[in-house]
Amino acid sequence: MVAKILVGMLCAHLLCFSVMFLLISKRLHSRKMGMDFFAVGNFLLGSAYVLQLVEGGPAWSAMSVLNHTLTLASPVAYWLGAMRFFGHPVPLLRPLLVFAAAYSAVQVLVQWSLGPVARYAMLSGMAAALFFVMALTVVYGVRTFARDLYGEMVFFAVLICGICVLNAIKFYKLVTGGLDAMQMDQQFQLVFYIYMSFLATVLPPSIVWLVLRRLTDDLRNIAARDPLTQLLNRRGLTEAVQRYFLSRKAEPVHLLIADVDHFKRINDSYGHLAGDAVLCKVAEVLQSTVRRGDLVGRIGGEEFVVISLETDAAGVAQLAERVRAAVEAQSIRIKGLDKALQCTVTIGISSRFEDAGAVDSAMRQADAALYKGKAAGRNRVEVVQPAYSNQFIASRSEASA
Repeated sequence: MVAKILVGMLCAHLLCFSVMFLLISKRLHSRKMGMDFFAVGNFLLGSAYVLQLVEGGPAWSAMSVLNHTLTLASPVAYWLGAMRFFGHPVPLLRPLLVFAAAYSAVQVLVQWSLGPVARYAMLSGMAAALFFVMALTVVYGVRTFARDLYGEMVFFAVLICGICVLNAIKFYKLVTGGLDAMQMDQQFQLVFYIYMSFLATVLPPSIVWLVLRRLTDDLRNIAARDPLTQLLNRRGLTEAVQRYFLSRKAEPVHLLIADVDHFKRINDSYGHLAGDAVLCKVAEVLQSTVRRGDLVGRIGGEEFVVISLETDAAGVAQLAERVRAAVEAQSIRIKGLDKALQCTVTIGISSRFEDAGAVDSAMRQADAALYKGKAAGRNRVEVVQPAYSNQFIASRSEASA
């Protein structure tokens, strides 16, 4: 009786959360993050336990074959949903149908050739193997594609290992004790249903938490990015520099400001769409030219910022010259124009600084060097000179006053 109550509660949890996942996926519109797949997984597993309640015990029937197929199809749906969550556009219906057809056929062959014990043992063994592979995938994800979800992934790995171990024990009991191990009132079965009820209670809210976490991270990323070029904006640069200087291995950095020469003339002559194309091309060149780990941003208009990490004055000067030459070498194709556009940039370099609070001062220094480069003819790299920087900042302050 206790086992039936547990299974009934398990069915209710699974089917209710299936509806909840489906409703959430509807609200997420085009980017569902696998919630529709998780809804299908819960529905399949809940339906399998409903069939188990109706059966009442081990049997050989079409209902039993369907029960086993749905039970194993559910982790496949969860797995595909997890791939969707991490951005892999995998299909759902075809893999599930192929798996269901193949496993149903295998069940029939095993039942006829090896008997019912082998069929039930195959279910437990296959479930243990599937969950074991899932656990390994989660552990791999912690070190690669899910580093930002370390705590959550470890939590999932522990839970998945639990269900893997229980299915392995069930496999052993079936092989050694026969179908008696499958009776619902057996002590092991009670433990199994209690753990499954625990999973059905804990996992769905955890999945919802992951979705909320990802949505929150996306909103934070949007707030830190320039919508046109997808480079960091001023806020994003400031936060990234703060994170860098909080790390133990932080070293002094340099700041570069690159300004597109005669950008207003480009806008006036060819239109704002051409100007946007120029900005996007310069952003692309910057991202492909700077070193891995350097921070690249657009701080407004035609001005771009590079924060060069872990380099000396000679290295940052070489980097700035590479950027200048790479932009000058680009031919920018604009729709509707017969000839490609070319542009240049002038770059100002600050002195090095060692604290996130010095970013504004470094920007003023780089701006002073940039102003000097503009006055000297543009399309050049200038390094800040302390005396010139102080004079420039003072003149700008007087002008603003």
